[in-house]
Amino acid sequence: MDNCVGKRLDKRYEIQELIGVGGMSMVYKAYDQLEEKTVALKVLKDEFLSNKDFTRRFKNESKAISILSHPNIVKVENVSFGDKMQYIVMEYIDGITLAEYIQNHSQIKWQKASGFICQILKALEHAHDKDIVHRDMKPQNIMILPDRTVKVTDFGIARFTGQKSTTLTEKTIGSVHYISPEQAKGDIVDDKADLYSVGAIFYEMLTGKLPFEAETAVSVALMQVQVKPKPPRENCENIPIGLEEIIMKAMEKDKMRRFSSAKEMMDAIVRVKQNPHTTFNYSYFSDKEITKRMDPIKQEDLDKNKDYGDNYVHGEEKYEDISSPDKKWFRAMIAIGISTLVFLLGFGCYALFGYFASSAKDVDVPNFIGKKISEIQASREYKFSFEVEPTYDPDKPEGVVVDQDPKPNSKKIKEDAKINLKVNGSPVQSKVPTVRGLSEESARAKLKEAGFSTEVLGVEDNEVPKNIVIRADPEEGSLINSKSTVKIFVSKGAAAKKIRVPDVTGLDRATAIERIVASGLKISEKIAKKESDKASDTVLSTDPAAGSEVGENTTIQLTVSFKETKKKEKLAEISVDLPSAVNHDVALNVYIDGVSDDSNSKKVKPSYNNVYKFQIKGTTGKKVVGVDLDGSPYRVYEVNFDSGQIVVKQKNQYVDPQTQAATPPSAN
Repeated sequence: MDNCVGKRLDKRYEIQELIGVGGMSMVYKAYDQLEEKTVALKVLKDEFLSNKDFTRRFKNESKAISILSHPNIVKVENVSFGDKMQYIVMEYIDGITLAEYIQNHSQIKWQKASGFICQILKALEHAHDKDIVHRDMKPQNIMILPDRTVKVTDFGIARFTGQKSTTLTEKTIGSVHYISPEQAKGDIVDDKADLYSVGAIFYEMLTGKLPFEAETAVSVALMQVQVKPKPPRENCENIPIGLEEIIMKAMEKDKMRRFSSAKEMMDAIVRVKQNPHTTFNYSYFSDKEITKRMDPIKQEDLDKNKDYGDNYVHGEEKYEDISSPDKKWFRAMIAIGISTLVFLLGFGCYALFGYFASSAKDVDVPNFIGKKISEIQASREYKFSFEVEPTYDPDKPEGVVVDQDPKPNSKKIKEDAKINLKVNGSPVQSKVPTVRGLSEESARAKLKEAGFSTEVLGVEDNEVPKNIVIRADPEEGSLINSKSTVKIFVSKGAAAKKIRVPDVTGLDRATAIERIVASGLKISEKIAKKESDKASDTVLSTDPAAGSEVGENTTIQLTVSFKETKKKEKLAEISVDLPSAVNHDVALNVYIDGVSDDSNSKKVKPSYNNVYKFQIKGTTGKKVVGVDLDGSPYRVYEVNFDSGQIVVKQKNQYVDPQTQAATPPSAN
């Protein structure tokens, strides 16, 4: 039944269109006639109904998401595991995948990408707290809504923390650009595998490129295990250094050197968002550990797949060919140099020394930001030529480098190259110019020309015309630090006529409004309500308060009383018929609207008592109550607190794990 369009499942879900096709399932847009809303149905393909591995994975997904409740994780609303069809009902998401978003935008601005990644990490933090590892984090499994809300989907291969991934499956091969080294090797996987994948996703969002690319999936998997990714800033210089450090730490080969949790990674990203100059100096460049042998990827693959597409022959030594024309020329020059040395003695020595001294090697641009200029200039470690440019930042110590050009780690330069350093110095004193009597626009321009920023404060004045400066603070002629803020007080014109707010407390709303409007004031459209023992719509207070003097046409907000009619809480009793032939303990779990109800979940022995009764509370509306036996869906009830009706919406047979046979419920 792969083509379900136009069909109605369980007399409830009217399937409208196919919206997605996966390896083992079809996803449809459907209308839930019971709840009167649009939903998404994930239906297991017909050819996998008899495959225990696929049905197990499909059920595993529903179980994994059913215990998760988070705004950044797709919500499961119902499940059905019949013999002829198995499907999961999820909230419908009207958006696009992150993969499509990346394709449409290429390199995503780091501020926006950071926002998306933080939402993903919040979802993973929730899942990891429940001991669930997603194991298939990739842009195709992340949805972006029109309001930029992120939803993590597809927990089809999720597992609980500590379970071993024994094989490099076909599904994993499809996600090989994002899998962690331990997944590629089949080692035990924990929540740090998801953080590695998030690092790879973040890398692609910022640079528009995958961390590793090769002709075959196996080659990419080998690179995940053996090769460090190229630093993201080599592909995009606009990325803050702090974000590059975060990505490289998340993608450490040794999982113990990654972030300890999704929250730790998210907190680091938030720090960079708050201050793009933040750096962490993670020691991710000194990986001296030997990579373990990969179990799922055969050893011969290590020998055959040494070309990773990065123009580097891995595992082989490179030797220079000294017989090339360039090398012959070089040897000839050395010979001439030696002859010159013999001929000119001291002059030749000086020339030869000068030649080698000028052959400075290429080095990474060091990070001088935050260091004292005196220590930099006194150090023998650096051979650079420093050009110092004074600046002033009141929030930083004097004599400290606050910026540099070129930027740290932005490129390779000669070790004797020139580097411009902006050093924080003493504040420069400037005189506040005369702005009294000028228009606001002219005063702002004059202060800006003098190097000051401005803050405009409007005040009422009966003598100074509107929009004319009355005075400045600090006063004109004062010597203050350059780049300080000068407040200018600008006339708003003559003071408005003052009106005393009438006291209308205790009056009904209509009478109060009439009196306030008659006094020359206005009434706010928004009326505040407060529970009170007074009659409904009695005025309790006004804002501004009664007796206050306010300008003409000032808007007054009323607070009126109301009496809340509390809805009576009702109890609904549900009787679950149990398979009476089962004479051992069975785990019975109750879910109310998809949330586990621990108070009613317990171990039961059907042969001892073939009916289990429990109560749920509610006031109005409907609630869906699900009952699982030994982790498999058994009954679904719909409780209507308005009508008092309890309807059985779904019945499944219990399969006894000890006999592997379906056991019918009690005749009761």
